[in-house]
Amino acid sequence: MTYASNRGFVLERKRTTGMATSETTATTPTNGARPMDKKLLFVSAAAAGALAVWANTKGREYTRTGETPSLINWDRARSIALAMNRAADTEVFPASLTEYYRDLVGKCVPLIAEYTGTTLPTPLESVHVFNRADWIDANIRAFQQLFAPLEGLNTARNLKSPTAVALVSGLNQTILSAEVGLLLGYLARRVLGQYDLALLGKEPVASGKLYYVEPNIAASTETMGVDGHEFRLWLALHETTHAFEFEAYPWVRPYFNMLLERYITLVTNDLQNLQGGLNALVRRLREQGGSGKSLMEIVMTPDQRQLFDEMQALMSVIEGYSNHVMNAVGKQVLPSLEALQHAFESRQRQRSQAETLFIRLTGLEMKMEQYRLGEQFIDAVVKERGHQFALKVWQGPENLPTLAELRSPKRWIARLERADAIPAIAHITNTGEGATP
Repeated sequence: MTYASNRGFVLERKRTTGMATSETTATTPTNGARPMDKKLLFVSAAAAGALAVWANTKGREYTRTGETPSLINWDRARSIALAMNRAADTEVFPASLTEYYRDLVGKCVPLIAEYTGTTLPTPLESVHVFNRADWIDANIRAFQQLFAPLEGLNTARNLKSPTAVALVSGLNQTILSAEVGLLLGYLARRVLGQYDLALLGKEPVASGKLYYVEPNIAASTETMGVDGHEFRLWLALHETTHAFEFEAYPWVRPYFNMLLERYITLVTNDLQNLQGGLNALVRRLREQGGSGKSLMEIVMTPDQRQLFDEMQALMSVIEGYSNHVMNAVGKQVLPSLEALQHAFESRQRQRSQAETLFIRLTGLEMKMEQYRLGEQFIDAVVKERGHQFALKVWQGPENLPTLAELRSPKRWIARLERADAIPAIAHITNTGEGATP
C-alpha cells in the first residue's frame, strides 16, 4: 500500500548538413519533386536485412528449443526506471535515520491500537529508509512475484511461423518491459511510504515491512513548507495503520490473495481463449470507448470487471480507513494537522496535463480514487453511527461495502443494521421475549 515531483526524455534528431544538403540541392529536379536519397535507401536496406537475419535467428532458436522470451525483461524494466531517477539513486542514509523512523512507528502503534481497539499479533520491526533505487528494487521483486502466474502465458505461440512467434514474443516483451519500467520510474519519484506484505507469497508472513522513500519525503516537506517531523509522523500513522489492517484482522490478507488469484486466472483464461485476438479487444474498445472508463476497465470481460470491482472496494476501505485514522489520531499529536492537510491536498492538485494523462492511461487514477472514495465512506459512517459501527467493516468479507455502497454509505449502514437485527429477531422468536399474554 503506497502513499503517494518529473524528468522527461528528449530524443534529438540531427539534421544533415554540409555536403548532404549541397548534393540534395544540386539534384533537385525542376518539377519540385524531391529525389530518393541513395544513402537513405542503403541504410534502410541494411536495417531491413539486419532485422530479417535477427528474426530468422530467433525463429530457428524457437524451433530448436520451443522457448519464447519471458513476459517481462526485469533487468530492462529496472534500467528504464533507474534512468528516470539518476539524481536520487545513490543516496545512502545513516543508521540514525532508520532508528528515527522506527521510533516514529513505535510511537504510532499504541496510538492506533487505542483508537481501533486492536493489537498487532507481532511487533512491527521491519522499517527501512530507501532511496529511489532501493524502492524500485524492492517493488521489482514484488512485481515478479505478482506476475509469476502469467509468465507461462504467450499467445504468440498460436502463430504458425516460428519466426513470427519469436518476433511477436520479443516485441511483446519489449513493450511490457518498457511499460513496467516507466510506471516504476514514475512512482519512484512520487511514493512517500509503503507497507509491503508479500501478497501471493507461498510462505506465511507474520509481519509486513514499512518503506519510507526519504528523497521524496524531504522534497515534499520543502516544497510544501511544512514541519518535517510532523509530516513524517503523519505519514507513519497512515502506513502503520495498514499493518493493523492486514495483521490484526487475519482474514484480510488471504481474502485479498484469493481475489488476486481469481482475477489472474480469469485474465489468463481470457487471453488463452480469446477468439479474434486483437479484433476482439478492438471491439471492446469500440463498444465502451465513450463510457468514461479507463483503458484497463474497457478491455475487461464482465466477469473480470465484477471481480475487479470487489478488489477496488476492498482497496478503497484499506486506503480510506488508513487516511481516517491518520487524521483522527493526528488531531491528538499534530499541532499543525490542518496546515499539513491543506498543503498536501494542494500538492496533489499540482499536476501537468501530461502527468494527468499518464495517470489515467496507467490506471493510477483508480488508485487515487481509492483514497478519496474510501475516506469519504469511513468518515460518513463514523459521523452517522460512530467509530465502533465503522469497525464492523473489519469483521469479515461479508461486511465489506460494494462500490455502490461506498458511494452511498447509508445503504451500507442499512444493510449492516438489517443483518444485526436478524439474530435479535430470532432470539425473541425462540425465547418468547416481548410476547404479550
